[in-house]
Amino acid sequence: LSANMSGSRLMRAIRVSEFGGPAVLKLCSDVPVPVPGPRQVLIHVRACGVNPVETYIRSGGHGRKPTLPYTPGTDVAGVVEAVGDGVTAVKAGDRVFTTATVSGGYAEFTVAAEDCVHWLPDALDFPQGSAIGIPYFTAYRALVHKARAKAGETVLIHGASGGVGVAACQLSRALGLRVLGTAGTPEGMKLALSNGAHLIFNHREEGYTDKIMEATGGAGVDIIVEMLSNVNLSKDLQMMAFGGRVTVVGARGSIEINPRDTMAKESSIMGVALFCATQEEKKECAALLYAGMEAGWLRPIVGSHYPLEKAAQAHHDIIESPGAAGKIVLTI
Repeated sequence: LSANMSGSRLMRAIRVSEFGGPAVLKLCSDVPVPVPGPRQVLIHVRACGVNPVETYIRSGGHGRKPTLPYTPGTDVAGVVEAVGDGVTAVKAGDRVFTTATVSGGYAEFTVAAEDCVHWLPDALDFPQGSAIGIPYFTAYRALVHKARAKAGETVLIHGASGGVGVAACQLSRALGLRVLGTAGTPEGMKLALSNGAHLIFNHREEGYTDKIMEATGGAGVDIIVEMLSNVNLSKDLQMMAFGGRVTVVGARGSIEINPRDTMAKESSIMGVALFCATQEEKKECAALLYAGMEAGWLRPIVGSHYPLEKAAQAHHDIIESPGAAGKIVLTI
């Protein structure tokens, strides 16, 4: 990107110069505003979503290691400042959100590829716009592309109150599924219930999996969207209905499972990675999400707002908090 950073204007941005804990997120006020290349869009950022994967990348423990120094962030919402050659989808002044950026979203300005920039309806504000990207596209990939969810099936959203969880609840309900959710706090449980979950369970409670099995009449669940598989995967396999599918959205370590648990139910475990999605899959997902915005069921829930200079605190809180309640967002 360095060749493109020749603009004379300067901006505030978070820069990471070494991998490590949240403290490596440093606010710099002398970062050149990037210049959009062909088929790229320059966006004046008003809000940027914070996703758990950004903390894994920052710590150096993730498969994808960006070249240092870098600015984190993929999910921004803001106003188009300028467009590069060949851009036709958006124009200067448009309200937009992104599903990826080239130069990083924890910044006052960011450059994104045209096909990752989507028009933001007036009904949603910028913090809500910044809560769409990874959460809703991941929820769609898990439910539709991986689990091939059918109306009438039962889904368990294990971690229903965070960014992906709320998205998965809303989407599951729109797809005609019976939606069970788990959360770790009363606030999180209430949030999931008001965003599409038919039933909610506290995953900190002893014996909560028995209650989930009771709620299915002992038949088990067809689909599990799993945010913390290193804790839950073994139990998940014991809650499956025949032909059930666990979609692994998040993991923070390893776990021991008994493969025999998959045999009796002919169940499957599948990974979900948004960066594997094809252009066609992304277009299909965007089309359905737009329908959701028009119908009114897609309404991102923003939990905590942090100013840009508190990015390190946001990274700490998204991992260490006792339970999620909506999406963590940086406002810029």
